Amino acid sequence: MMLRIATALFVFLGGFAVMVLEIIGALYLAKDFGGSFYVWTSQIGVILIALALGYAIGGALADRFQRAGFLALPMAVAGLFIFFIPKFTPPLLEAIVMRHPVTQDIPAVWIKLDPVLGSAVVFFLPCFVLALISPYMVRMTARRLDQVGTISGLIYAASTVGSIAGVFVSGYIFIDYLSVTTIFRATGLVALVLAGLSLAMDKWLRPPEPPAKQQTGNESP
Repeated sequence: MMLRIATALFVFLGGFAVMVLEIIGALYLAKDFGGSFYVWTSQIGVILIALALGYAIGGALADRFQRAGFLALPMAVAGLFIFFIPKFTPPLLEAIVMRHPVTQDIPAVWIKLDPVLGSAVVFFLPCFVLALISPYMVRMTARRLDQVGTISGLIYAASTVGSIAGVFVSGYIFIDYLSVTTIFRATGLVALVLAGLSLAMDKWLRPPEPPAKQQTGNESP
């Protein structure tokens, strides 16, 4: 029971964090690229690319390493990255915008693509890492072939519920009561908690060791 709760919480928080980054991220990009339709399109598209790659690579990594603890390092890196987004990304976003001559209008193609570059620079890495969670947890918890369908369904359901919560909490609560900087720092701490939880789950998910063979009296020393 403890394992099921920990797994559900793990993927729930992962889905929650991704949606917080997506929703708050669009608001964060708006200060440099405006609040146009292109900003939202870019943010959604980049996040979906990160999720697709994370799901695919996460499944391959799970088959290779078969340890939940493997996620600790990438989760810690993602957590620190998210925590310091307000600190180190403004110059990067400014460089994307200011590379266009101030005396000329920005070409229409770059009005559309600059937000893609900005979103990729800031949000691709953490969302990619967070996407590793669900396929990894499927591999770690589905010990029997006849349980794979049930386990994978429950894990992706928990992740989606977390994403739904992230959308509404971001849009209705976080934006009203917290600064963008505080939201990023809190989300970074969530990813760091996931890093610690992955180490704990590594112990819980470890398969039991086979019993040692007993020597019989007929065996020679």
